[in-house]
Amino acid sequence: MTIDLERKIIYVAAAIIVDAKQRILLVRKKNTAFFMQVGGKIEPNESAQAALKREIAEEIQVTSEIISDLGIIQTQAANEAGFSLQAHLFEVNILGTPKPSAEIAEMLWLDLTQSISVPLAPLTRDFVIPRVQQVQSQ
Repeated sequence: MTIDLERKIIYVAAAIIVDAKQRILLVRKKNTAFFMQVGGKIEPNESAQAALKREIAEEIQVTSEIISDLGIIQTQAANEAGFSLQAHLFEVNILGTPKPSAEIAEMLWLDLTQSISVPLAPLTRDFVIPRVQQVQSQ
């Protein structure tokens, strides 16, 4: 299921991608303000892993390897008012150099040792960044 209109839930798969410099990869979709994880809606009869690999290829034109399944996070949707987001989150390695494609307007590598000056989606701000910072501090 992609979107449950009755319960106002959007189902997605999302990637935490960290480079060798310990920066996280974020994207901003066209006609939106918030930077977020690479990923997208899970199609009917598609696993979260398959959806994520498809979205990574479509959005940033690289292949990927899922390293770990971090579980499902429920939070507020960034761009769909009144909807919540159920995100199946994965730690992912990418193979190749990412470049924005499809609906992606902008891509950036966010250095968490610097002040953050871009608007972030709730999933990124409230779950992903704290998790990456916790892992990096260990």
